[in-house]
Amino acid sequence: MRACAQDDNVLEPFHYAFMQRAFAAALAVGLLCSTMGTYVVLRKLSFIGDGIAHASFAGIVIAFLRGANYYIGAAIVAVITAVGIGFVHRRGRISLDTTIGVLFTAMFALGVFLMSQQRSYAVDLQSFLFGDILSVQPQDLWLILGLSIAVGTTVAILYRGLLYTSFDPVVAEASGIRAPAYEYALLVMLALTIVVALQSVGIILVAALLVTPAAAAYQLTSRFAPMMALAAVFGAASTVGGLYLSYYLRGSSGATIVLFATALFFAALGLKQTRALISQRS
Repeated sequence: MRACAQDDNVLEPFHYAFMQRAFAAALAVGLLCSTMGTYVVLRKLSFIGDGIAHASFAGIVIAFLRGANYYIGAAIVAVITAVGIGFVHRRGRISLDTTIGVLFTAMFALGVFLMSQQRSYAVDLQSFLFGDILSVQPQDLWLILGLSIAVGTTVAILYRGLLYTSFDPVVAEASGIRAPAYEYALLVMLALTIVVALQSVGIILVAALLVTPAAAAYQLTSRFAPMMALAAVFGAASTVGGLYLSYYLRGSSGATIVLFATALFFAALGLKQTRALISQRS
């Protein structure tokens, strides 16, 4: 009887439909963000996740004002911002971090300005700042899964070009690979990935989910394919494990997910240091 009670307690979160949807969304988000995060870490684009996430807030506000789907509004503005970052960076010959800083602050300010015109702030809009994966509805889940499959399929198709341009774009162009086209494609896919993760961890924390699992994987391997696979494992573990813990800790699901991912990062870092010490002594 006691064993049955313990089993029921362990599986309790899975008894509720809203938690089942949340776990499915968390798994999709964890796998997608960590996979794309591999490119972010290798290209040293950590700032771009935070930038596009904040820029997408303008799209969420516009969609709210128009009575449209939040994800569609966020996706449109995120993609426009991502393409704009690539265009200004290449044509204006401005550093990437400066370009990101200018465009994302402008778009985020636009969202804040539009929201300030309302007599009262909408709770739905604020939930996107901090994440609320427990409120995922069936239609939201289908949209998350659809975008995840679309981005994942595109990454698989463009895998070779993205790999070459990530390590050495000059050599890639000399080999006949159009580096600018792959750069724009990567920016668009990053924008859509961030939109997928918005409801899970929110605008403020989405950059951490994009970077931390991949950074943890990077501590353990420098080979691209194993790094991507390991990052996917860490990402899935972070989102699903963090959501599971948040149920019992009664804390913010988005914050718990990011803290779980951070713990994995330091565990990977510790393992790397341990390996180095063993290697030095042997």
